[in-house]
Amino acid sequence: MAIPRAAKTLRRTRIQEEKEEQILEAALDVFSVSGFRGSTIDQIAEVAGMSKPNLLYYFRTKEAMHRALIDRVLYNWLEPLRAFDAEGNPESEIRSYIRRKLEMARDFPRESRLFANEMLQGAPHVLDMLKGPLKELVDEKAAVIRTWIKSGKIVHCDPYHLIFSIWSTTQHYADFDVQVRAVLGEEHSGDGRFEDAARFLEQLFIGGLRPDRSGS
Repeated sequence: MAIPRAAKTLRRTRIQEEKEEQILEAALDVFSVSGFRGSTIDQIAEVAGMSKPNLLYYFRTKEAMHRALIDRVLYNWLEPLRAFDAEGNPESEIRSYIRRKLEMARDFPRESRLFANEMLQGAPHVLDMLKGPLKELVDEKAAVIRTWIKSGKIVHCDPYHLIFSIWSTTQHYADFDVQVRAVLGEEHSGDGRFEDAARFLEQLFIGGLRPDRSGS
């Protein structure tokens, strides 16, 4: 994980921690709108309300700020997937995962756009994380899904594409929020749209994965 320059001192003060958060909040605002390539340290310093030299005391480079944010986003976003339990009921596990992902799309749209921008650029700063910790976690949870399939709890499917599909359908509500609200119109574009999305995605995924018990 990227470590702020100030964090390398023997003792970090409360002020240092607050300044780091202030900088990262500003960097998130800038990166989520302009992407990594379109952002500058001067822009981030202006949004943070501090001088460029002061900002560079905490983070030496634009890359350091970006990596710190990406590290945080990946850790938080993967937490619901880590909770996938092989001993749990598949319908409950998948329903919970869908709802937690939608909650994150609702509550953290800037983080979602930050990550999407990085992927659209070919993941130049986080490819090692994607091929390492992310892949390891997805491999582990794909094995959980295979266990459910083998035991007849859900129909046969490709576990990787199931996970990808849940990612894409839930994160759509953050990355394409403007489009979603425009198409739904004012009457249906309030926070209730996330509950509507949750009910639909539960029906889509859980209904599609539920084994046919009719014997036909």
